[in-house]
Amino acid sequence: MLQKALVLFLVLASIAGFTGCGSTSSHYVYATIPVANQIVAYREDPNSGVLTQISGSPYSVGQGAISMVLHPSGKFLYVANPGQGGTAENDISLFTIAKGGTLTEVLPRTSVAPNASRPQLLVMDPAGTLLYVMNTGSNNISVFSIDSGSGALTQVTGSPFFIGAPPLNMQLTPSGNFLYVSLASTPNGLIAGYSVTGGQLTLVGTSSTDGVNPYGLAIHANGTYLYAANSTSNSIAVFTIDSSGTLAKVVGSPIADGYTDPIAMIFDPSGKYLYVANQVSNNVAAYSIDSSGLPAALSTSTTTNAFGTESSPSFLVADPTGKYLFVGNQGTSAGIQAFSVSSGSLSALSTYAVGNTPSSIVVLQ
Repeated sequence: MLQKALVLFLVLASIAGFTGCGSTSSHYVYATIPVANQIVAYREDPNSGVLTQISGSPYSVGQGAISMVLHPSGKFLYVANPGQGGTAENDISLFTIAKGGTLTEVLPRTSVAPNASRPQLLVMDPAGTLLYVMNTGSNNISVFSIDSGSGALTQVTGSPFFIGAPPLNMQLTPSGNFLYVSLASTPNGLIAGYSVTGGQLTLVGTSSTDGVNPYGLAIHANGTYLYAANSTSNSIAVFTIDSSGTLAKVVGSPIADGYTDPIAMIFDPSGKYLYVANQVSNNVAAYSIDSSGLPAALSTSTTTNAFGTESSPSFLVADPTGKYLFVGNQGTSAGIQAFSVSSGSLSALSTYAVGNTPSSIVVLQ
């Protein structure tokens, strides 16, 4: 099983609506396989969720390829390559995406060195103008501007930005105006909030999650609530986000997750349902959100709000139509598990072996 510093990476899909009618257009699913230094690519049938590996897949990428993000234009895919086995690579791959979902890497790769190391997570602003890179070897965030025509990256002035503690995860608000980074600290984890102006990061403040190791992060679709999953404490912290980016703890936070090792979180885009991957419990818990912003166990036809997965579910990704949820499992049955979605409930469809343990998935419509 991959260590926790690896398994959180994530929830990086383009998400648009959890309802949808029949479609004849293809979607494409890409998964990073760090041990093999590869990206596996599939065509997804948008009406059944069935995945079929496309011609040319898998694709070679940098050492230890761990995290991906798609450009909103659908033309570019970026991959973080930290290195592995004692070999440090510390760069970002750029792939162009052709009709049919095929990938072509544009060389040379963009380095985050010398002032940053071990790029582990990529996040892009909604406009596709800025790429944020979380570097766990140097405890900082690199920020790159994106050329809209070529996809080329240029590091912004002042980057990388030091954050002062080991980062675990990061999320942007839907507006792109604020970046939140979860941090490992003692005795409780912290969330550091930054305002963003032209790629420049300015600290707004830090807030305790009242729990240990906040690996999971999710932001409500309307940008008013932030959620952190404290994996070691088995709890979910909830904060409001004000107009300045300041976080305030919601009364009643944190709440007990009810399961063991909540490691990743994702919202449906309407903000109606929150899904939490519980790595040790081997399930995904579903919550509705009450008027105060607190999660409430989803009422289902069963006696539990959790849906069983293969072993060690570690990250969650939604299909752009919202009809399907994909779970990355990193245990003995490592692979991609597909679920159909109906009123927040999940129904298992298929599991796809990817040869080795996946670390991230993105879905292109």
